[in-house]
Amino acid sequence: MTNIFAHFSDEAETARIYALVSETPISERTHQRAARHADVISRQRNELVDRLAQLEGQQDSLLDRITGGLN
Repeated sequence: MTNIFAHFSDEAETARIYALVSETPISERTHQRAARHADVISRQRNELVDRLAQLEGQQDSLLDRITGGLN
């Protein structure tokens, strides 16, 4: 997921620079679209990281219960 985010982040940055240089409405829209896409990917990545942390916590709790019952 990090590589995907890096790709879209780079794409948005390239579009931003192109929009600054060319100063056309089309390039500005392209930049805005790329920036929105990178933002969505970033939010999805953050949600997945949070969810993984929750699942790891649940897994640790369940493993503690299992090993506690074995003693």
